[in-house]
Amino acid sequence: MTAAATHPHFTALYSDHHSWLHRWLSAKLGNASDAADLAQDTFTRILGRADLAGLHEPRAFLTTVAKGVLVNWYQRQALERAYLEALAALPEPVAMSPEQRLLILETLHEIDAMLDTLPPKVKQAFLMAQLDGMAYADIAAQLGMSLITIKRYMKQAFLQCLIMMENPQ
Repeated sequence: MTAAATHPHFTALYSDHHSWLHRWLSAKLGNASDAADLAQDTFTRILGRADLAGLHEPRAFLTTVAKGVLVNWYQRQALERAYLEALAALPEPVAMSPEQRLLILETLHEIDAMLDTLPPKVKQAFLMAQLDGMAYADIAAQLGMSLITIKRYMKQAFLQCLIMMENPQ
């Protein structure tokens, strides 16, 4: 039995509002194909929620969820554009095959998603260490925190990396 069959409120929400949501997203994006994908992503995100029966403003709820999906989509597009621009700047002999580019893009998306699960200060400390090559003591000084707090943050970030490696999406 499918998840939709076990949730009649989801089925009703989908049938009553999918075409409206698709039109709303099409107007935002100017692209019906991407809008169709994002409409499906929106409904996928709410599939199985128990609180759908009590919705008084379903379109407002769908708009809120769709905006989150849209923000993620825009971030993903920006990340892909930045990566492709960096690739285009490489000399030809160093350029990668399309398969290598796809693998790297997928890995970048996974890393970006993992970083988004971290609290902002943990993410900031982790990026300062990994991207800027800063020592923990320097990070602590710059953020006005204790060294032990930065070490705890780094441990949390590395544990999240390990979890992501063990359970890839």
